[in-house]
Amino acid sequence: MKAKKLSTLLLSTALLLIVATAPGALAAERPNIIWIIVEDMSCDFGYQGQTLVQTPNVDRLAKEGTAFSNAYVSSPVCSPSRSALITGMYQTSIGVQNHYTGRGTIKHHLPAHVRLVPELFKEAGYYTCNTNEGFKGFAKTDYDFEYDMKALYDAPDWSGRKQGQPFFAQIQLRGGKLRNVPAWYDQVKSGLNDLVNEDQVTLPPYYPEDPVFREDWAQYLNSVQYTDKEVGLVLQRLKKEELLDNTVIFFITDHGVSQARGKQFLYDEGTNIPFVVWAPGRVSPGKIRNDLITHIDMAATSLYFAGIDVPEYMQARPLFGPQAQPRDYVVCARDRCDETVDRIRSVRKGNYKYIRNFYPKRPYLQPCLYKDHKPFMKRLRDLHTADKLDAVQALFLAQSRPEEELYDLSKDRWEVHNLAKQPEHLGKLREMRAILANWIIESDDQGRFPESEAAYDSAMKIYIDGMTRRGDTQSAQELQGNINLMKQWKAEGK
Repeated sequence: MKAKKLSTLLLSTALLLIVATAPGALAAERPNIIWIIVEDMSCDFGYQGQTLVQTPNVDRLAKEGTAFSNAYVSSPVCSPSRSALITGMYQTSIGVQNHYTGRGTIKHHLPAHVRLVPELFKEAGYYTCNTNEGFKGFAKTDYDFEYDMKALYDAPDWSGRKQGQPFFAQIQLRGGKLRNVPAWYDQVKSGLNDLVNEDQVTLPPYYPEDPVFREDWAQYLNSVQYTDKEVGLVLQRLKKEELLDNTVIFFITDHGVSQARGKQFLYDEGTNIPFVVWAPGRVSPGKIRNDLITHIDMAATSLYFAGIDVPEYMQARPLFGPQAQPRDYVVCARDRCDETVDRIRSVRKGNYKYIRNFYPKRPYLQPCLYKDHKPFMKRLRDLHTADKLDAVQALFLAQSRPEEELYDLSKDRWEVHNLAKQPEHLGKLREMRAILANWIIESDDQGRFPESEAAYDSAMKIYIDGMTRRGDTQSAQELQGNINLMKQWKAEGK
């Protein structure tokens, strides 16, 4: 009898241990998950070697966590990038590759089997949030499909959760956009003791040594410093609430800096992003990983840390744990941005970057009202007209582009020496070309089908109606001119 009782007791104890240690068994034991997502910012933080900025808070996350040096976004513009991230799917696979796909009268619905990351957390007992650096109301989503904000998120921040309930929070920071709004940049200047000035700036060689560019780059670097201060506010709150020990923090940007060759394009300035995972006791501190990852991997990795099964359909991969699988390559995709119709794909494998331009007869810098209204773009075009750009700086002003570009990033970090036509690189070119062709089919890249005229017109009407309501008739006329040109080029097969 004693032996039977002892056996029963041991069995009960074992069952209790299994339940207690199963992933997500007790809500209080599961970590909080925070995504800090910064707008319009490339790899220009102190831990990445940028000496002009002071970024102690982000540097701390990198020093105490794991940083990824070869992290890429799947799209270099906000709404497709964020739509991909929140689903763990390539935007091209779920039909939201065009910027602001669902903003018009024609709405977009996700495939029935695709779930949003906050939904998965909510079903697992997490409190879900989406806020900004001041924790003041709901913040940017920019998802290109139909969804219910209130059903997706419980509240802007985690203050209303039940005692011991873990939370999943997205914190949206304005990042590089701080320099685009005078009132915001005044905030930056008043909040920093040491401002970067234009005389200190070293520009990439593909930009002209011009005061307009230098001033813009200085303002951008100051926005990097101010972003770090905002990250510090998040850390301060977590420390005050004694949450740091059981919180996993991801720090990324939604794509690169909004500059001529950055945002919207597939060069590293637009696609290579900071990606830091800070998770005390869960990841190796101070480690720099050089493996290739894509930003959607944050979705699967977050589920892994929370003990939530990663859906089989999800294209994201966990970066830690037994299910982690290294990627041989990463693919980035750019499609329509605002009124500007384009289709570009890139493959990064090893030290090589391959870019395929599907509209080679069009200029790199097609008309785009969003970008053309920025001072540096007007200056760039003026300098080109005046023949004051050198050969490298003039590359991006060409009126047509090669179908294929190939760069060896170990020797050409700025991606200005195209190797695609050189016979000695033919083998590598064919390899990368084949990888992209297979990926397009395997991932069901919806960008291979042109956007319908009805969908395009629906999206454009929203832009023009907004400008008209604001009384900005000049911008509305410029936009309509660009739209007409896109349709003309299409009719000409260009």
